[in-house]
Amino acid sequence: MPMFPNPRTTIATALSLVLLTGGCAYLSGEGGTAGADPDSPECEPYAQWQDIGGTVSVYASIRDEEAERMERSWQMFAECTGIDIQYEGSGEFEAQVQVKVDGGNAPDIAFFPQPGLLERFADSGDLVPAPEGVQQLAEEGWSQDWLDYATIDGELYATPLGANFKSFVWYSPTFFSDNGYEVPQTWDELIALSDTIAADGTKPWCAGLESGDATGWPATDWIENVILRENGPEIYDQWVNHEIPFNDPRIADAFGRADEILRNPDYVNGGFGNVQSIAITSFQEAGLPILDGDCGMYLMGSFYAAQWPEGTEVSETGDVYAFNLPPIDPDQGTPVMGGGEFVGAFADRPEVVAVREYLATAEYANNRAAEGAWFSAHQGLDLETLEVPTDRLGAEILRDPDTVFRFDGSDLMPAEVGAGTFWRGMVNWINGEETDAILDYIENSWSS
Repeated sequence: MPMFPNPRTTIATALSLVLLTGGCAYLSGEGGTAGADPDSPECEPYAQWQDIGGTVSVYASIRDEEAERMERSWQMFAECTGIDIQYEGSGEFEAQVQVKVDGGNAPDIAFFPQPGLLERFADSGDLVPAPEGVQQLAEEGWSQDWLDYATIDGELYATPLGANFKSFVWYSPTFFSDNGYEVPQTWDELIALSDTIAADGTKPWCAGLESGDATGWPATDWIENVILRENGPEIYDQWVNHEIPFNDPRIADAFGRADEILRNPDYVNGGFGNVQSIAITSFQEAGLPILDGDCGMYLMGSFYAAQWPEGTEVSETGDVYAFNLPPIDPDQGTPVMGGGEFVGAFADRPEVVAVREYLATAEYANNRAAEGAWFSAHQGLDLETLEVPTDRLGAEILRDPDTVFRFDGSDLMPAEVGAGTFWRGMVNWINGEETDAILDYIENSWSS
């Protein structure tokens, strides 16, 4: 199963001002959860869960400052209900959750960053299906595209939590305005704009694949976005599920279209060097030349907002902003690609069900969003609580009823492919290896 690193978590770790050491229990500790007056106005949103009490363990990959924000978002719920929420965050979540389950020490609740990992525990019979109250909240809160990723054999096992948007193209509105450039509305306009920026003496694109053990993943986002826009969600799903081979001509065509940008020496790599410099440039640093006017655009997820230096104005008229990667085939519209976490449970005690229900509410989404650096595709999310304009843009697009959403493909593929040969293949591709050879290499790793 893919062990794709959550870049938002990684960035939060890098920016954290307070480093936690291991598991944390902001609300609990040894003294338990401090009580609150159940008749107080602050407790009114949690009236249906009052006096439940008990302890609920939660396990996830979210750590450091992001974990602190998350725990504050459920603090009042815990105080008003008497439920002691014991949270543990781990950078080795994907491997250790299996160890915990196998050892008879499964957490009550886990936040799964990959739907495939969730499915593994559902198939093994370890996960508890979503009870009726959770199902109802899920259907009210999210589109079917999201719920499908938590539905196994027709049964809902989890609810979405946070989300990230991976179809963003970052740019500088100031740079665009100063040079008379306009945000492209189609792929052809995107290429025409790239040609114009290049003719004016600036590299239109910057990119970076370096990400430690996960080096290569940013280029997979390019391929996934292009496949969605060229072929639509049905072909994308078939490709992700290996119902069509990785070296299918349609996948080769998508590589060819990405090649027009990523392996075009006239287009890349603004601020860093030639095409090959992409392989050794970190994804965290790759977009920063936009601020200096050395690069026009950068394809990267919504979580990249945390990478801009302090004082950078993120807005439609500011230093940086983002637009949705334009459509290629008008018949396919503009589907979007992203990621997020899913709340699954290994127990069904009343206090566990209560926490699952709360995490599926708009109340939780708004409490968490108010803490900053987070958004959700929940229909009840108040966009005014989102401080970062690109978070608002991403949330607006994700919860638009007309939006077709698909989860990051490499996170859905088997680990040896999605987090293995696909990543490595993209590095070799950037370094000049022929597309057909790369596609055969990845296909052979899947079928062997």
